[in-house]
Amino acid sequence: MAALRVVLVSYPIALALLAALASIVGGHITGAAIFWGALCGVSQAFGIWWFYAALGSGPISVVSPLTAVLVAGIPVGVGLALGERPGPIAGIGVVLALIAVVLVSRDASDEPLARRATGTNEDVTPHRFTAAVAWLTVGSGLAFGLNFVLIHQAPVEAELWPLVFARLSASVVVVVIAAMSSNLRPPTGLPLKLALLAALLDTAANIAMLLALHASLLSLAGVLMSLYPAATVLLAIVVLGERVTRWQVVGMVLALAAVAMIAAG
Repeated sequence: MAALRVVLVSYPIALALLAALASIVGGHITGAAIFWGALCGVSQAFGIWWFYAALGSGPISVVSPLTAVLVAGIPVGVGLALGERPGPIAGIGVVLALIAVVLVSRDASDEPLARRATGTNEDVTPHRFTAAVAWLTVGSGLAFGLNFVLIHQAPVEAELWPLVFARLSASVVVVVIAAMSSNLRPPTGLPLKLALLAALLDTAANIAMLLALHASLLSLAGVLMSLYPAATVLLAIVVLGERVTRWQVVGMVLALAAVAMIAAG
């Protein structure tokens, strides 16, 4: 199921849920809340589009870790540029987290994934890391990384409203992209039910992201949130029965160590 068709359902529903929660929580709707929230949504929408386009055309073993490094590195770099100075233990944890992101995001080859997708044992032509794939990969990493940076700039007194405007702008971008790529139709059956579940998870994740950024340094919260590939790999093992490589196991161990060090620092 094309990712655009899924978010056509999940994004608007998440928008409605976030708007309802924001109305209950309260907060001040200011120009800054609208501006930074809307920019965050645009970067998130393009990040998703470019990321799945890169995965569809290039080798997963290159696209995934390179994107993850950019997602993790940008908040750290911007945070340091803004004057943030994590403690020494937290600093070591950040370095471990960056390494963990690369290892956990690695896949030995995209060929087994392609074979599973087709349901055959036929040879599958490996995807090449072309210039177009490289631009899509870098673009998605930059867009996802800026997502954390932009929402971090939103005023705290706005509460959840920046998330509402972020999801609003993202929904508009996704609808336009879906129309341009002939994907302007929602899924049906089980994919539709999963898209509805994704909307609930998306809402909870965005609220958790905003609260984490309000409560911590951008450089620390950003790198912790960029460890999401570890959760994805773990779920792939439990739910899909996928096997993991030795390097991914090492990466997950380093991720746990990084979380502990950053929390302690």
